[in-house]
Amino acid sequence: MQALTLPKVLLSGILLVSGISLTSCQSNSSESAQRDILKEVVDTTVSPKDDFFKYAVGNWLKKNPIPASESSWGIGSMVQEETYGRLRTINEESAKQSGNIGSNEQKIGDFWFTGMDSLGIEKQGLSPVKSDLDRIVTIKDLQGVLNEVALQQTYGMGTLFGNYVFQDEKNSEEQALHLYQGGIGLPERDYYFNTDSRNTNIRKEYKAHIQRMFKLLGNDDATATKNMERVYALEETLAKNSRKIEALRDPYKNYNKMDLAALDKLSPSMKFTDLFVRMKMPQVKSAIVGQPEFYTAVDKLLKTTPIDTWKAYLTWNFISNYASELSSQFAKEDFHFYRTILRGVKEMKPRWKRVLDAEERLLGDALGQLFIKNYYSDKTKKRYEELVKNIFSTYKERIEKLDWMSDSTKKKALLKLSTVMPKVSYPDKWKDFSSLDIKKDSYVQNIIRANQWWYLYETNKIGKPVDKTEWGMTPQTYNAYYNPSNNEIVLPAAIFFVAGFTDEQLDDAIIYAYAGGSTIGHEITHGFDDQGRQFDEKGNLTDWWTKKDGEEYNKRAKGIIEQFDNYVVLDSMYVRGEATQGENIADLGGVILGLEAFKKTEQYKSGKKINGFTPLQRYFLGWALAWMGHTRDEALANRIMTDVHAPNFLRVNGPIVNMDEFYEAFNIKPGDKMYRAPEKRVRIW
Repeated sequence: MQALTLPKVLLSGILLVSGISLTSCQSNSSESAQRDILKEVVDTTVSPKDDFFKYAVGNWLKKNPIPASESSWGIGSMVQEETYGRLRTINEESAKQSGNIGSNEQKIGDFWFTGMDSLGIEKQGLSPVKSDLDRIVTIKDLQGVLNEVALQQTYGMGTLFGNYVFQDEKNSEEQALHLYQGGIGLPERDYYFNTDSRNTNIRKEYKAHIQRMFKLLGNDDATATKNMERVYALEETLAKNSRKIEALRDPYKNYNKMDLAALDKLSPSMKFTDLFVRMKMPQVKSAIVGQPEFYTAVDKLLKTTPIDTWKAYLTWNFISNYASELSSQFAKEDFHFYRTILRGVKEMKPRWKRVLDAEERLLGDALGQLFIKNYYSDKTKKRYEELVKNIFSTYKERIEKLDWMSDSTKKKALLKLSTVMPKVSYPDKWKDFSSLDIKKDSYVQNIIRANQWWYLYETNKIGKPVDKTEWGMTPQTYNAYYNPSNNEIVLPAAIFFVAGFTDEQLDDAIIYAYAGGSTIGHEITHGFDDQGRQFDEKGNLTDWWTKKDGEEYNKRAKGIIEQFDNYVVLDSMYVRGEATQGENIADLGGVILGLEAFKKTEQYKSGKKINGFTPLQRYFLGWALAWMGHTRDEALANRIMTDVHAPNFLRVNGPIVNMDEFYEAFNIKPGDKMYRAPEKRVRIW
């Protein structure tokens, strides 16, 4: 069970993207001797008519194998490498300075100091968490079990069930507690039940991993085996009563608001009123339950499961969540299963990168302030705000021209679009970490204290008005998201970076595909995908569509589901079209929006080639550049089972075969592998 990342924020349409540092939206169409990233990565030995992805970025794939410490490698990885270097500099400088106690610099420096002190971590061994492990051993009854469950929740662990604080989907002005299924150590419920050889082996390895962890805690072979069997049987029952990933997409079916009386009736053994007090949120009067049947099953488990099984589960849950921050024997065992077995990674990242990853999760905003100060400019921020406006304008035009949507629904769609809030580069207000205590005593204790801080930061929001200025990502994150409850798109600064290239080396075709399409257009379209379309302009879950328009939308969305259902990814593993439909709809919308906006530029209108590529060809090559990368088979299999995104090569090839301009750009004809008959081409937005 991997350590949970706090804060826990449920975000719709999270998109992993690489970044690009873009020029202003002026054409740079002169054919010169300057570097051209598109020319460098293209593989001319592959025909774009056979496999556009391999043609567009195949040369880069050949020359850039996946490093042993990674499960995948691509253009986003290169951006991350550059970011790692910058953050390391910030940390090393902070560690050298004494820094005022309580300042961000002091917290960053001391976190870095303890994280990099590998000798100290080895010497301490289990001592920083001994009191926690000893406490579990003393549990004697069900109340003791529930007390420990509550405490572990405050440590940032999804023990037994999941919870997070987010806006009430039907009242977006107020923060609410959400209760979700959870409590399992494998990534997704189907891992416990799929009978193919890959999953069968993963279950075997998982059981061996649990057993070895108990042995590291001092159990003899027989006791470790018994504890493993107890843990696995309990998790298997939790998984059996969890919904499949496809069933989690329906926001209505996963919204069940209950007061305390209803919660106690749903799961009497949980004793929610007392549990919430022990979870340090006594103000809770109601909660939104995602999967009620899961809590009914938990109630039965609490009534029938022996205390020794609960003690084994709670011990396992604790040690698994914090193993990567403990001494090397625990960290290596955790890495072996969660990174090597599940994702095919051959070796650990160097310690400094692992410390940065943890610090980014826990002190990301503190790092972000220094990152923006040192590596970003207001001038750059303004460029991308202008690009965002261009994409919004294009979306407005496309909605107005839709021939399948009624005027009444169009009016509401345009209202929603006009109220989408773009947040670009970095927040206006930074998080205040002054109450977070970071010391030089223990790395794992710093992690625990930070998780506890984040837990209270989130739970203190319950019942309060929403702070719509808050960001759910740091500016150094190469990612972006759409939040339906705020009706906002958030575009951190890092998505506007690309390693190794300057602004002057990037023409508008790249700009509009790479940032305009794959990021900005993609995120806006999430507001109108299968989930996002069910929220109104105020962020409330409500049906604003006519019945006829809703049925037509679903018919068109079914086309994208069926298209992706037929893609084989690995061996006999297919894309899960229903689970990935939201991302596929957003990709299709994004690539269309970027192109329509690009058509207004001087570069497109001129038709002038750069390094042998027409503007239209360069646009599609720029789209492929946004997803340039490859993934280990183990990680790819994991992604198919757990991720709502299709694999990168299908995020390129899948959307563009629905666009007539793609066929024009590369002269795709019937009989070519990339050809899709006109009547099968999906058209939504």
